Amino acid sequence: MEKRMIQIAKAVSAVFSPFYTPILAFLWLFFFSYLRLLPMRYKWFILAVVLLFTILIPIASINVFRRLNSWTHWQLSHREHRHMPYALTLLSYTTCLIIFQQINTAMFFRGIIMAAMAAMIICMIINTKWKISTHMVGIGGLVGTLISFSLIFVYNPLWPTCALLLLAGLLGTSRMLLRQHTLAQVLSGFAVGFVCAILFLLVIWI
Repeated sequence: MEKRMIQIAKAVSAVFSPFYTPILAFLWLFFFSYLRLLPMRYKWFILAVVLLFTILIPIASINVFRRLNSWTHWQLSHREHRHMPYALTLLSYTTCLIIFQQINTAMFFRGIIMAAMAAMIICMIINTKWKISTHMVGIGGLVGTLISFSLIFVYNPLWPTCALLLLAGLLGTSRMLLRQHTLAQVLSGFAVGFVCAILFLLVIWI
C-alpha cells in the first residue's frame, strides 16, 4: 500500500510540474475567456513562445547542467544544488518577456511571465537558507491567476477554483509523502505563488 502511494505521489509531482504553470494560464485565457475570439494563428504563436521559453529550454538546459555534474534527479533537488537551475530558468523566462515586449502583447500576458519570474527570484533568495516547494509555488500561482482573471474579465470561478484547491492539497501531500518538503515549505510555496500572481496580474492591471 505504501509503495503504491509513493508511486502515485511521484506521478502527481511529475504531471503537475511547476514548469507547466505559465502555459496552463495561457491555455485558460485562450480557451475559457473572451480571448478565445483571438485569431487561432496568433494564439498558437503565443503558446509556442511560452512552450519554448518556459518549458522546453529550461528543462533541456537543466538536464544538460545535471549531466555535466553527474547528478541524479534526486541530487539536483537538494537545496544547495538548486541555484543554477533557478538561474537558467530565470534567463529563459527573461527572454520570453523581452519577446512579448517586442511584439507588444497585452499587459496581462506579460504579467503572467513577470509573476512567475518574481516567484522564482523569491524562491532563489529563500533557497539560500531554506528549501521551499516550487511545485506549490506553481499551483499557488495558478489559483492566484484564476482569481485575478475572474476579477479582470468578470466571471465566477467557483468550480475551477475548488478543483485547483483540491489539486493543491493532493500535490502538497505528494511532496510530503516523497519527503521532499515539510508542511511549512509546502504552505510557504503556495503563498509565494498566490501572492505573486495577485500582485502582477490584478494589482498592476488595476
